[in-house]
Amino acid sequence: MTGLVTRARQDRVLALLLRDGDWLTASALADALGVTPRSIRSYVTAANARAAPGTAVESGPQGYRAGSEAAAVLRAGGDAGTPRDRLHTLVRALLDAPDGIDVFETADALHVSPATLEGDLSRVRGLLGGTELTLERSAAHARLRGTEGAQRRLLSKLAHDEMDAGSFDLAALRRTLGEGSVGAQAFGPFKTELVARVGELGWFVNEIGIADVVMHIAIAADRTARDRPLDAVGAEQANGRDRPTQTQVAAIIADLSERHLGVRLGSADLQHLATLVLTRVVAPDGIEGAASVSTPSTLDPEVQAAVRDVVVAAAEEFLVDIAHDDFVARLALHVQNLLHRAREQAWSRNPLTRSLKSTYPMIFEVAVFIASRLQQRLGIPLPDDEIAYIAMHVGGRLERSRRADQLLTATIVCPGYYDLHELLRSSVDRSLGQAVEVVGVETRVDPDWASIDTDLVLTTIDPPLTSERIVRIQPFLTDADVERVQSAAGRIRRSRRLARLRAELERYFEPSAFLRGLDVAATEGEEGVIRTLGALLRERGVIDAQYVERTIERERLSSTAFTDALAVPHALEMTASRTAIAIGIADPSIAWGDGRVQVVALVAFSETDREAFQTVFEQFVEVFSERDSVQRIVRRGTDFNAFLDELVAVIDG
Repeated sequence: MTGLVTRARQDRVLALLLRDGDWLTASALADALGVTPRSIRSYVTAANARAAPGTAVESGPQGYRAGSEAAAVLRAGGDAGTPRDRLHTLVRALLDAPDGIDVFETADALHVSPATLEGDLSRVRGLLGGTELTLERSAAHARLRGTEGAQRRLLSKLAHDEMDAGSFDLAALRRTLGEGSVGAQAFGPFKTELVARVGELGWFVNEIGIADVVMHIAIAADRTARDRPLDAVGAEQANGRDRPTQTQVAAIIADLSERHLGVRLGSADLQHLATLVLTRVVAPDGIEGAASVSTPSTLDPEVQAAVRDVVVAAAEEFLVDIAHDDFVARLALHVQNLLHRAREQAWSRNPLTRSLKSTYPMIFEVAVFIASRLQQRLGIPLPDDEIAYIAMHVGGRLERSRRADQLLTATIVCPGYYDLHELLRSSVDRSLGQAVEVVGVETRVDPDWASIDTDLVLTTIDPPLTSERIVRIQPFLTDADVERVQSAAGRIRRSRRLARLRAELERYFEPSAFLRGLDVAATEGEEGVIRTLGALLRERGVIDAQYVERTIERERLSSTAFTDALAVPHALEMTASRTAIAIGIADPSIAWGDGRVQVVALVAFSETDREAFQTVFEQFVEVFSERDSVQRIVRRGTDFNAFLDELVAVIDG
């Protein structure tokens, strides 16, 4: 068993290196896995032994990074018999045997002892939670009992678990169904033609969602080929869809299944799969659904009213500009589709979940708030991937209504010669208009430099002094000039954001609510850490016991580990007596959600500090997204003053 665990950790190292795409130190990898740097070195050595030397993992002064064969070695891990691979093989055997399996014969086939297989069967029971399936035992006989629909959902769950980083992976589908399965043989041509033919009906296809649909079609084809068609009971028509459209999509799937897969699907399968297609498509006007949002029959009035109320509440709670009719309509149609997916338990995998969460924590937080209120109002549970789809809607709306204060003002210094300065201004507006607003032009050869107070100064002549905001450019703007101006603008925006963050953090940090060493609290999981840090703020009258419970409820909705090192637990409602932050340091790292973290910042916001929420939340997460900064803060932050000094030093660059 130790060897299998080691192999799993080798694969975890490979997965982390592939995902990051850059050099990672042994310490950073060790923190991510909760082991020692020495163990990481042994895992790297073992991983490289599975390929040509140095091709799985490259080593260098900066640490390790994925080699040219890293992905291939990771894919080949399925042949090694890791605990996860063996568990999936066992589940497939149970799914393929309507009458069940013999425990001793299966143990022999998997080359493990009966005791090991008994342990695997216990893990199978854990995997069945919420699937409406049960594992029955009778002496040496084990059998899965449940509907065909429930068994297919379990196959879908296995396929998603096989896929790295949530993206669709044909190899993973083949591993789930078996290399000789019918459904995994012609995925590419099937998908291409399905998208084209649905497009001929006037529908644009959501590529992220359609990959999941084709996976369900592959599963349906494979199960039908094994004489396991979908039960007619429970198959239903998509809400708000006209019957002709449902029939047309079903006919397309029937035709493609026969031609590409050689399988004739039954009516229940076709109706179910057509419904899945119709809950993952985008209409010609860019709005989910088959008709314009102006069509009353398109939307369920109850869903539209619920979404409108929740969006208005989110706009008020977070001070974000999302309460617009078009946004409400788009999101309501998405939620209407979501309701059907919830009934079918056919959740959509979103490969952007991790990046949305770490890069746009504020947007994701608004999405969590919306999801929480929709769950209360409509009774639909929402996993992280579905929350990420809501975050994409929120981000799209905020991008459309981006505030003008993100523009930096600029003065052009260009001595007058004919209309040279006007030509230069036109070039700047054309190339940099989304980042810079030119508010003045100086045509003197000796301008009063001290009186120029814009964010940037773009000058064609040498200035008497150097400054971060002064950028030397050519009279005829070049690509290199544009890059320099964009770089300077980015530095100024970042420095301003971080300056605001430094002021906010110094104001809100609670020196006496600092705890180094979360090992004891972490034995009770995330809730134990939240209660421990919450108690420090309760002692100071910042929050009450109810706030701690609401923070735990928020954590259950979606993990607040926004980066690989930082968790920011908090309640959705801003009901603290004053805004304060309790800090916990874990060295080594502790488990949190699906990963591990080293810093836990329990943030309690008050009603009067709504405007500070975005500054603290997004920029705090930004600081802890840089691995080197995290290691510096964690290693040197031995007490509160040292922690704050290191944090400020990182912010100041």
